[in-house]
Amino acid sequence: MKKDKDWKVPFVRPEPTPELEQAGFAPLLTAVLALRGVKTLQQARELIYGGEECLHDPMLMVNMDKGRDRILKAIEAGETVAVYGDYDVDGITSTCLVTDYLRSKGLNCIPYIPDRNEEGYGLNCAALDSLKSQGVSLVITVDCGITAVEETAYALKLGIDMVITDHHECRAEALPKAVAVIDCKQDGDNYPNKNLAGVGVALKLVCACEGDSRTILERYADLVAIGTVADVMPLVDENRYLVKYGLERLTSSPRPGIAAMLRESSMDARKLNASSVGYSLAPRLNAAGRLGHAATAAKLLMSQDMTTATELAVELCELNRRRQNIETEIWQEANQLLSGKTPDSPIVLASENWHQGVIGIAASRLAEQYSLPAIMICLNGDLGKGSCRSYGGFNLFDALNACSEHLLGFGGHALAAGLNIKKEELDAFREALAEYYSQNRPESIPEVQCDLLITDPELLSVENVRSLDLLEPYGNANPKPLMCISAARLETASQVGGGRHLRFRIRFGSKHIDGIFFSHKLDELGLHEGELVDLAFRPQINEYRGNVSVQLVASAMRRHDPRALCDAILCRDEQALWAASRYCPERADFVRLWRSMGKGFSVAKDTAHVIGQCLANMEPERFCLCLMALLETGLLSSPDGSIFSAAPADIGGKADLEGTRLMKTLHGYLS
Repeated sequence: MKKDKDWKVPFVRPEPTPELEQAGFAPLLTAVLALRGVKTLQQARELIYGGEECLHDPMLMVNMDKGRDRILKAIEAGETVAVYGDYDVDGITSTCLVTDYLRSKGLNCIPYIPDRNEEGYGLNCAALDSLKSQGVSLVITVDCGITAVEETAYALKLGIDMVITDHHECRAEALPKAVAVIDCKQDGDNYPNKNLAGVGVALKLVCACEGDSRTILERYADLVAIGTVADVMPLVDENRYLVKYGLERLTSSPRPGIAAMLRESSMDARKLNASSVGYSLAPRLNAAGRLGHAATAAKLLMSQDMTTATELAVELCELNRRRQNIETEIWQEANQLLSGKTPDSPIVLASENWHQGVIGIAASRLAEQYSLPAIMICLNGDLGKGSCRSYGGFNLFDALNACSEHLLGFGGHALAAGLNIKKEELDAFREALAEYYSQNRPESIPEVQCDLLITDPELLSVENVRSLDLLEPYGNANPKPLMCISAARLETASQVGGGRHLRFRIRFGSKHIDGIFFSHKLDELGLHEGELVDLAFRPQINEYRGNVSVQLVASAMRRHDPRALCDAILCRDEQALWAASRYCPERADFVRLWRSMGKGFSVAKDTAHVIGQCLANMEPERFCLCLMALLETGLLSSPDGSIFSAAPADIGGKADLEGTRLMKTLHGYLS
């Protein structure tokens, strides 16, 4: 297991954006927008204030007209219709949305969410038999069905029509022969947004049926927001608007089930955002499906009675606590199976003891822990069902497709998928996946990738940090920016929350700033009060007893490491001089360094050893800048012109250090 994380710190100054600055955008927001390629006022307004113009016509989806017409026929004839969903949050919200709409049209609509443990994912013939016995003549799938070729054919034999709506990857050679297959990822589909959640596709279907997108969005935007965030869809363009509008609805007038859940989980509806939906609300809804009680979550979302909603919310919170305990047990057992070894290919583990509904979360933890894709498989006799989680951009869907000869079936996305496998194929599948990974290994990426280096403490003012709220909702493709501070003084640190979390204070320039590092301890980080540290964080506003302040929520912390910036300085990276300008040398620094160079002195042959030559009580970065200025004047020289192995030289006069290009550049950044 890795203990020391690789960091990528951006030393390049964000490109100035005069148009945004003149329009009154806060400096921190302007810097973040610049990093995302937003340079004009029009671009900024489209990103931040994009409204209904972001919505696309549902009729652009291939087969939407066929699906709409079949549903309108069912409404006119008063047929019994079933909505067949999935047991995750996206599937549950999709099921509730379409069910509620069809019931509002007077139909007898039966919501059906399969039991995760007994039935597994997607359509199954036994469920179709049950629905047929209840008089169902039309089944509408939501968030599933795109691979249900055999099941759709079976439904046709039963006399049941199928309308498939899904958002998962399609295999063009094997689409179900339904009345309509609606999935914007299928070949020939012209819908501009290929990243709708299942609930987004369900919304579009209902909008097409109603012929009034505004009214439908007003009624169901909250469900769309929850499902889209929970399924980690990109929060840009249309998705961003759908989630933003849905969050407004959740905040201003939550439906009874949501209001009860917020109250039971001690969440403040006024402060609800995409992050709190994704990390607090969605897991509680998800817990129901993971433990075989998805219907409980669906009942909660469709409940109109606050007493009933409260009872269901209490039940879901208890299910979530059970899920957390089971998840921890599975994760611990998985680590034991790895025997303390650090694997170098995708992790594939199997056990008869694991809970099918929880292994996906444990797989996510393993993937993050080992920086590798992880697949965890629940065995039941000779068969296994697995949950797969990617890491580092590795395309799981393509990988499973390449290894499909060893699988009974699979489906999902590039980042998360599910599979069915025979126990006897486990070793062969593990080897095939390892071989595929070796040939398609994703490019190594640092574990801590900071978006913005903060060099000016004033950028962390309350006003600046609050301005970032305009970029909400944050999420996939629109992440909350990860910032970093280099060489801050760790003034105080103490454990809080029963010793589970680290509260700290740093001194950065003239500012003293408080922070919190969840699930970390100071001794585990190998740090001590008084040391210089590098900090990766996301700033937030903290309000307590009327006091408003900035708090840094840490993602990573380490003892200050000067190597990367020193290397950039010594290798003449001009762009890095912005970050280095805080170490701009003064005359006394040059005098001290020059006097320390004894007879036979030469600069070391690489950055690490140059840092080892640094004078006591001088920062390595300042030391390296001094060396480079001396090299520019000729007071240091080397055969190849580089700083490495350079030695003192006699230039026959005084050197104009302040006149060097290096020093002028540094002063330019400081002015």
